[in-house]
Amino acid sequence: MKAMFETLFSDFEQARHSFVAELKPREVGVIVSIATGIAKVSGLPGVGFEELLKFPGNIYGIAFNVDEHEIGAVLLGDYWHLQAGDEVERLGHVVDVPVGDSLIGRIINPLGEPLDGEGKLVTTERLPVERPSPAIMDRSAVSVPLQTGIKVIDALIPVGRGQRELILGDRQTGKTAIALDTILNQRGKNVLCVYCAIGQRASGVAKVIATLREQGALEYTIVVVTEGNDPPGLAYLAPYAATSIAEYFMEKGRDVLIVYDDLTHHARAYRELSLLLRRPPGREAFPGDIFYIHSRLLERSTHLSAELGGGSLTSLPIIETEAQDISAYIPTNLISITDGQIYLSPALFELGILPAVDVGKSVSRVGGKAQRAAYRGVTVDLKLSYAQFEELETFARFGARLDDDTLKIIEHGKRIRACLMQPEFAPVSMAAQITVLVALTADLFDDIALVQMPAAEKAVRDAAVDISDELIERLESAKKLNEEDKATILKLAQQALTEFLAGAEGENSDLEKNNLEKKNPGNFS
Repeated sequence: MKAMFETLFSDFEQARHSFVAELKPREVGVIVSIATGIAKVSGLPGVGFEELLKFPGNIYGIAFNVDEHEIGAVLLGDYWHLQAGDEVERLGHVVDVPVGDSLIGRIINPLGEPLDGEGKLVTTERLPVERPSPAIMDRSAVSVPLQTGIKVIDALIPVGRGQRELILGDRQTGKTAIALDTILNQRGKNVLCVYCAIGQRASGVAKVIATLREQGALEYTIVVVTEGNDPPGLAYLAPYAATSIAEYFMEKGRDVLIVYDDLTHHARAYRELSLLLRRPPGREAFPGDIFYIHSRLLERSTHLSAELGGGSLTSLPIIETEAQDISAYIPTNLISITDGQIYLSPALFELGILPAVDVGKSVSRVGGKAQRAAYRGVTVDLKLSYAQFEELETFARFGARLDDDTLKIIEHGKRIRACLMQPEFAPVSMAAQITVLVALTADLFDDIALVQMPAAEKAVRDAAVDISDELIERLESAKKLNEEDKATILKLAQQALTEFLAGAEGENSDLEKNNLEKKNPGNFS
């Protein structure tokens, strides 16, 4: 014991003698004025753009306007106690965020501070929230699909890993539900998810987190949250911080999905900060660089080349339209930045057609190349048939007399719509989707009454569990669906629909008998 203490004290003595005090210069300024979410600071001549500043009470800020005599700083916390004359310290580095495996399953704010009450985050690495996007030569083509589990999207508007697919629509049309379904469908697919809530209501964020926890999706999800009552600086910072966290895993070779919910609040927060800092306003009072702040964010989503690990970052930005106006400033900006859009129609939502995806206004500019060949084989004519049906349905509302071929197209279209309907938080597997689509393209549903379509479609989905593992492997490969496999799937669907088809035949015979009775009442007396 004595020898141990001697060794310990010897180490202390050595450390005391080797210590040399260093004098480090500190650059300190003062607050000139405080406004909503911003502060004007003077006395920091060496500060750089987007450098981190420390205010009293452990409040941080970002140097946003770097003028000759003063700095416009965006505050990242509660600033009620700050006042003119308080000291401001320059930290000498840009804003960064902790990254690492310990973030998985946690709920944090854009500064990396935990919000879930489960203790401190322990990480060894930090990344700046603003990073340059990968160079063109470091990227690969989008080649692997990201299955959302939503039939209408996987069949008609496919999304690939590394793609940026915009989700837009009016308030309360199911935008967040589509993003959540996509996250839930990544269970067991080795895809890490990041959900970024930007300026959302606390009750709405709590509901999303509760859904993720109940469905077991929080195990592979990181949630970055700013609430509606947070300073606008945090709302501005949130998507960049979430993207840096996602990029860390992408650079490790993993596939990552990130949801920005939603960029409308982000644009409004940036507009608020810009106007408070006296930046000149442009269209709709947004500053002139509003396009750039979103483009430099979304350009970071990509599929890296094999030399860099082959990881991917798929983004689903959400944006809110007003009165179905997709030609407004922010929606058109984001439509031009992204690789396609999923438009949710309030008219379809009010009719109970869920998800309320307007197939005519939705498009995927990349995902079709990553779509499984089995999907392409059964959906090649589906979008055209559905578009024809929507046009004819509108025409038929005027009470025009329609020929038999037109009536057949309309009835088939109604079955397509019924098959593509789906409740939220109920993602459908790829095998079940293809089974339904094969039955649909073979017109198996056309003789079934519309009221029985939900039960019939569910029966076909349930029949997909009998598909052999070898056939499922072929469905997931890049090979096309051959005639033998198609016949196998078709046989399963026909067996599942037997009782519904028999019931439909009975109803048709009863209807014919009633018609004959009306025409010849004496024959049936």
